[in-house]
Amino acid sequence: MQTSFKLNGQKVSIDVASNELVSDVIRERLGLTGTHVACDTSQCGACVVHVDGVSVKSCTLLAPCLEGTQVTTIEGLGSPTALHPMQKAFTECHGLQCGFCTPGMIMSAVDYAQQHPEPTAESVKTWLEGNLCRCTGYQNIVAAVLAGTRAMHEGVPS
Repeated sequence: MQTSFKLNGQKVSIDVASNELVSDVIRERLGLTGTHVACDTSQCGACVVHVDGVSVKSCTLLAPCLEGTQVTTIEGLGSPTALHPMQKAFTECHGLQCGFCTPGMIMSAVDYAQQHPEPTAESVKTWLEGNLCRCTGYQNIVAAVLAGTRAMHEGVPS
């Protein structure tokens, strides 16, 4: 079946199977490998993307559901020369080590920041419960999300 949606601001029309996962379409068919797949069971959060501005685990969403939506992957947030504020915060706060979970963490963190203009460490920890990292102790990830959230809201009228 033909599915049409916007991916990182660009119109995409692609034939997908009714049982094909969004993560597979994004990575294997469209070549955006920043969306990582680790568990295939919605446990780790490495595959988080935004669908219509909301963070979702793409390994459990069927590709036909993308019809008419706007999808943003980590590749659509910023660029190497102009990082998104959350990407910059993860870099500056050392919120990553091996980097495997980082795209999903950042995508979840951006959704968090959009919904929580006044972040707290406890609410960040609760929000990120569905994102697993095997390398860090989460302390720097939480600091990065707090800093990134503040940066995203700087200069935004209340």
